[in-house]
Amino acid sequence: MVNQCRSTTGNIALQRRLAYDHQTSGGQTRGDKSVTEAFTVRLAENARDIEAAQRLRYEVFVAELGGDGALVDHEARLERDRFDPFFDHLLICDNLRDNAVVGVYRVLREDQAKAAGQFYSEDEYDLTALKSSGRRLLELGRSCLHRDYRGGPAMFLLWQGLGKYVREHSIEVLFGVASFHGIDVNKMAEPLSLLHHRHLAPAELRPRAREFQSMDLMPEDQIDRRRAMLQVPALIKAYLRLGGCVGDGAFIDRDFNTVDVCLVMDTERMNDRQRARYTQDRGR
Repeated sequence: MVNQCRSTTGNIALQRRLAYDHQTSGGQTRGDKSVTEAFTVRLAENARDIEAAQRLRYEVFVAELGGDGALVDHEARLERDRFDPFFDHLLICDNLRDNAVVGVYRVLREDQAKAAGQFYSEDEYDLTALKSSGRRLLELGRSCLHRDYRGGPAMFLLWQGLGKYVREHSIEVLFGVASFHGIDVNKMAEPLSLLHHRHLAPAELRPRAREFQSMDLMPEDQIDRRRAMLQVPALIKAYLRLGGCVGDGAFIDRDFNTVDVCLVMDTERMNDRQRARYTQDRGR
């Protein structure tokens, strides 16, 4: 069970991370069998799989980060919402821990969004530009890893699984909200301003926050990029490395105790090196 991972998987996860570090530092690829065979990346196949994802999400978003929501089940320790039945849930499972779910991503195509009545992000952002672009869209959300698996190969393998999904469905533009922990924007003024000034999405793909919180909180010439990037959450930095950009304005999510930004990645704008980060094993 995933909610038991915290106390029982730490040593194994650490061993996996050390093996991974040894392989990458020794010139072997991240696709080394001893790493990849330890994990399985797949879509949720049934209600039990989705519940395992919701349990992990509870551990991360509620227990760790203090989030909440109308449908969060504190007694069962499940973080869920009305959109879960419509999303595909991408899982990474530890094969050596009885296939425990240790990482999740949920993804929503346009046809699924129509069935749900909207994209999840539309509660926070006006997606008119994206929806009228004529591009094939995929919404990403609820990405998290069990704490014992952070800093190792699990996230990279999960991203490879996402890359496969993108190729199989001919997705052109990926988007979704990502979060800064906490709701005091004054403490985030420098990183938010950095995103606004240097990573703003092109107008034809640019979402806009509904309850608009400006990200233009500092003049660009007063931003220390290095210092600002140290305050940017790892997931947002990963999207930026893939050529990602942000929508106009942030959204303060008081239920989840976060400041959200809407990230957009246009696969056509990625160079070969960026695309290789998530579409294939690294051979160099």
